[in-house]
Order: sequence, then C-alpha cells, then structure tokens
Amino acid sequence: MEELAHKDMDDEIMVSQAFQHLVDTYLNSRHRKKVEVITKAFNFAKQAHKGVRRLSGEPYIMHPIAVAQIVCEEIGLGSTSICAALLHDVVEDTDYTVEDISNIFGEKVARIVDGLTKISGGIFGDQASAQAESFKKLLLTMSDDIRVILIKISDRLHNMRTLGSQLPNKQYKIAGETLYIYAPLAHRLGLNKIKEELEDLSFRYEHPEEYQQIKEKLALTQKQRVSVFDEFTGPIRRQLDRMGFKYEIKARVKTPYSIWSKMQNKHIPFEEVYDILAVRIIFEPKSIEDEINECFQIYVCTSSIYKPHPERFRDWLSHPKANGYQALHVTLMTPKGQWIEVQIRSTRMDEMAEQGFAAHWKYKEGTKTTLDSENELEKWLHTIKEILDDPQPNALDFLDAIKLNLYASEIFVVTPKGEFKTMPADCTALDFAFSIHTVLGSHCIGAKVNHVLVPLSHKLQSGDQVEILTSKTQRVQPEWINFATTAKAKGKIQAILRREERDMQKKGEEILNEFFEKAEMEPNSLNLDKLCTLHGVKLREQLLSAIGKQTIILGENDLDVLREKTGNNKWKKYIPFFKSGRKEIQTSLHETHESPIVIDKKKPVILNEENIRRFIIGKCCHPIPGDDVLGYLDSDNRVVIHKRNCPVADKLKVSDGNHILAAVWDTHKALYFPATIHLNGIDHIGVLNRITSTLFDQLNVNIHKLTIEANDGIFECDVQLSVHDVQDVRAICKELKQIKEVQEVTRIS
Repeated sequence: MEELAHKDMDDEIMVSQAFQHLVDTYLNSRHRKKVEVITKAFNFAKQAHKGVRRLSGEPYIMHPIAVAQIVCEEIGLGSTSICAALLHDVVEDTDYTVEDISNIFGEKVARIVDGLTKISGGIFGDQASAQAESFKKLLLTMSDDIRVILIKISDRLHNMRTLGSQLPNKQYKIAGETLYIYAPLAHRLGLNKIKEELEDLSFRYEHPEEYQQIKEKLALTQKQRVSVFDEFTGPIRRQLDRMGFKYEIKARVKTPYSIWSKMQNKHIPFEEVYDILAVRIIFEPKSIEDEINECFQIYVCTSSIYKPHPERFRDWLSHPKANGYQALHVTLMTPKGQWIEVQIRSTRMDEMAEQGFAAHWKYKEGTKTTLDSENELEKWLHTIKEILDDPQPNALDFLDAIKLNLYASEIFVVTPKGEFKTMPADCTALDFAFSIHTVLGSHCIGAKVNHVLVPLSHKLQSGDQVEILTSKTQRVQPEWINFATTAKAKGKIQAILRREERDMQKKGEEILNEFFEKAEMEPNSLNLDKLCTLHGVKLREQLLSAIGKQTIILGENDLDVLREKTGNNKWKKYIPFFKSGRKEIQTSLHETHESPIVIDKKKPVILNEENIRRFIIGKCCHPIPGDDVLGYLDSDNRVVIHKRNCPVADKLKVSDGNHILAAVWDTHKALYFPATIHLNGIDHIGVLNRITSTLFDQLNVNIHKLTIEANDGIFECDVQLSVHDVQDVRAICKELKQIKEVQEVTRIS
C-alpha cells in the first residue's frame, strides 16, 4: 500500500513538472499570456483521465501534455490550440461531450476538439479503409480550421516518439501510416523539422538494423564532417564579417531516413552518398524590405569564394514554394573537389521553414511574401475541398490522389497573360487545364507550350508558358486518367466519368425495361444473369452501361436465350457464398499451426520449413530470409510475406493495418530463394568468365539467368541466383567485388 502511494506521489510530481514546463514555454512565446485558461484545461483533462495509464505505464495525462508541448514549442501555436491539445482525447475517451467543452472553454476550442474526435472515430465497413476514411475527415475538418491538422500531426509525433511500448505489428501499422500520410502532410504544411523526425522514427521501427548501421556510420564520419565544415565556412565567415552581416552558419546533416532512401533509390552504399553535409546561412536582415536583396548579396559573396554549380541554383525568394518556403539554394565546389549545397535565408524565412504555416501568424505585417504564402495555402485547401466534394467509392484511391500533391516538387508555369502559377513537378498540360477550371479541363483538346502545339499528355517544365486549346465538342476520355498527375485533375476526371457512367446505366435500364416489356418477360435476377453470361460481362452495371452506350444492342438472339428452359446442365441458381470473417481465420490458424499466428500477444509469426507452404511470398518485392519483413493475413486463410518497404505493404499498412502481423523469418538455410544481383564495371576480355568462375567454383552458387551488356568500355550485368538468405547475398557481393574490373555490386528487386 505504501509502495502504491509512493508511486502515485512520483506520478503527481512528474505530471506537475511536465505541465510547468509547458507553461514556461508558453510564457516565453510571443503569444498573449492566457495562462489561466490553459491551467483550467489541464485540470479538466487531468480529472477526466484520472486513473488511466498508457501502455508505457505512465499516467495518460502525460500524453495530452506532451502533445500541447509540441503544439506550443515546435509549431508555435497559442492558447486556443494548447487548450484543444490538452483536451483532444477527452470527448473520445470519457463521458464528456463536445457541448460540455463548449460550455466550459468556448466554441473555438470545442470546434477543434470536435474535429480531432471525428478523425479518431468511425469504421466504414469491411471494404473501405477506416484509416483512409478518417483521413478524409481530417482534410474536411482541416479546410475549416488549419489548427486541427497541426494538432493531429503533433499527436502523431508524440505517438511515434513513444512507439516502443507497442507490439511489433502495431509499430509497422503506425509507422507505415505515418510515412504514407502524416510525413507528407507535415511537408506540405512546411513543418520540415517535424516531417524529418516522423520519417526517421518510422524508419527506426520499420528497419531497426539499417537505422542503427547508418547512425553508427554517421558517428564515425562526424569528425571528418566537422573538419570539412570548418574549412569550407572559414572564408565565408571572414567575408560576411567584413560586410557587416549579423548571421549564423549551421551544418545540416542528412537524416538517416533520407540517406537510406538515397541508398535504396540509387542502389549505392553509404560511402557513396556524397551530399550528407549541407550548409545553412541564417542572417538577421537590417529591415524586412532589405531581406531579399541581402540574400542575393550573400549569394554573390559565397560564389566569389567558391565556384557555383551552373545547374543547381534554386531561387525560392521571388516565387516561394506552396508551403511558404523561401530561400536561395546554391551548390559550391570546395578546393578538394566536393560539392556542398548552401542554403541562404533570413531568420524569418528560417522560422517559416521549420514551423510552416503556423509561423505566418507571427508575421502579419502585411508583407507581400506572407500574403502570397497564405494565398498558396488557401489555394491548396480549396483544391482539397473540390476533391472532397466528389465522393469516391474507393477511399484508398482517394488517399493516393491526395498523396500525389503532398510530396511533389514544384515548378512555375506561366499563363498567356504572364501570370505565374505553382504546379507539381511532372505535371502535364491536362493538369494545368484542370488547375485553372474544371470546364477548361473537360473541353481541353491540346495546348501550346512556348507557342508550340503539344498533346494533353505533354509534361511541363518550370518556366513554360502554356495556352490551353479547347473545343465545345470535346468530352472527358477514360484514358486521360493515365496521364493526369495532380489530385485535382484525377478527382475531376473520375467524377465526370462516374457521372457519365451513371447516366449511361440509367439510359440502359430504360432500354432494357422497354425490351422486357415488349417481350412480356420479367426483368428478374435470373434473366439479367442470362444476358450477362451471353454478352460476356461480369456485373449487371456493366451490362446496363453497354446497353446505354449501344455497344450491346438487344435483339432476337437475346430473346432466344431468355426463353430457354433452365436445367441442371445449363443454369444454376445463384447462391451467395460468404467467407468466414478475419477473427475465425485467426482462430483456425491458431489451432492448426505449430508456430501460431497470435495478433494480441508478443509472439511473432515464425516461418520455417514445416509451415512455409501456409505462406505466400509477395511477388511484388520477392523477400528472402534476413530481409525486414511483415505478414499480411488475407481473406483466404493465408499469410502473404512482404518486405516492410514494399509499396504494396505500404498501402496495406494504411488500408488494412489491423491485419498486419509481425514476422520473424528464419529457415535455417533449409530452403532456397531467388535473388538478383546487379554488377557494373570496366569491360575487359575474360570479365564474364571471372564472374561465373567466382560464382561456380568459389561459391558453388546455382545461376538461373545471366544477362550482360557492354557499351563504350563499360559493362552492366544482372545475375539471378538461388540463395538461402541475406547473409548469402552479402557473401556473394563481397566475393564479386574482389574482381578488379567490377566497380559496383548490389542486390536489386
């Protein structure tokens, strides 16, 4: 009893200290000091969550305090948002209602809490993804009050920071969801620091070994980077001091996740990622009017010391990114032959880059840059609203469409009248047409880019001047969806096609009813199924649509089939078959497997030689033992194994995360799996012989397929092999690297 009282006292002290830290942070901010209402919200939430603990064992109130701390310190929001963050789980987890919150804390706080609660709740059937539907609600609420999404991102950040207390399968689900939705959202809202932390935390839980290896290699090369940074920035500091600038120069090191992503995309080892170090110059402008001129002065200063890369200059001052980001980027050559990127920005620009749109509320002096950036936010929110106005049957397709616009790099496109429009990179003329107006996009037949006629699928480049050509007779074509890249264009095309499809089905239904009426027959299910079979269509909707479009014309042949008597050998009565639910599947697996699949306990799926036939290896990513993998329990009583970074697995984490399973894969070298190794190097006589000899004679490896191509003295070679696991692949790569002509050896998917 005494021990319990002592623990309660420790908890009380911990909670009080955490709240005091929040209050101190708030008092040091630029916001009006409304400590009383924040204290009131804290006491209310503390009482509401009394006696409840998190999985980590700490009092539940520590989570709302931590979310409020992120909202205040890392995003820079004020008392309304801090109160909403403290209260964000009260309505969902306790008996209090939104009306109670409104009566005590006012309508603003209640509206935000209501928005956050709506996002958390609701299951939308087996076919729709609950997470994707929740994301829809998140965007709907966000378009009314941007603070809702900012608090939700803070909530997700704290959940990621404390993810260690969750089971592995929950970790993969939450980390996958974070990478798929929340990191791109943070990026789009300009929360760069939070975006990077969300990515890194997701990477840490999905690929713990690779994360640790990169961290260790970064630590080992730290001394070398410091030396390069000091040597590179010394001359720049001396010149800026002479010019009288008040500034700070920081080293910006690439995050483990971005290093790993580059390694994966380019198939290179850590040692060949050469842009790990970047330099950031942050200066205090003499006045807000001079800051852009001073940015260019610093650029001229650095470029006079080191040679700039002619194609790597980025001006985000004249035309800020859609998330408000402003800076000058220049890549300079060091005396030792290394390219280093330098980012030049003012203190205001730096705060905007770290805190995104939240920082706009601190700079309301009416400057052009601030207003432009806020307009960009309004444009983006308006685009989201337009997409949400057209309900889509597949929530995950909707989510993919939105995601297209979250991470895209940006280009500037010019209208015939000389107006600049921000568009995602790789957008087409069709995307540009829909971005101006839906009617323009619907009737678009082509475009003139820089006065040259191009098709709708033409990809636009930054600086292109684009004129859209239209025709009143033009209609939206189904193939347009293949070369539309923006969420708005895809959403509008799909909505128009769905509307036209519904119209055709309605027309087809009228024709079909008239046909049955003339034949004096009933339009029942059996007759409709006969017509579907006759015309080779699976769904009745497809039949109606085809009749409406007159690709199927009903006639005597249809009447002959309909009048045939149904016998056992010809027609069978349709009996719906319902598969057992997921819970039943889990039970049956639990009863039949020696190494059972148990979702709720800390026992992962063990794959071995005895039960490997119960599992399916994902053809999308071809995992082998030793890869970071997960299992997905499908509706046919099977577990599909995917690599954790497989694009299909990424979607499954978001769309059906509750059926993701932790998997430990060890076959004890009893089974063989296919793997492909890519080599390149200098083309000499006998190089192929040396490669095959190494594989056959030294390693005793069975080759399934080998392709090699030489061009201008360089060879490229792909070898398909049988291996036991990742250790075999590493050993093979190590031996092949010993061949003097071979420059690079990597495993590819």
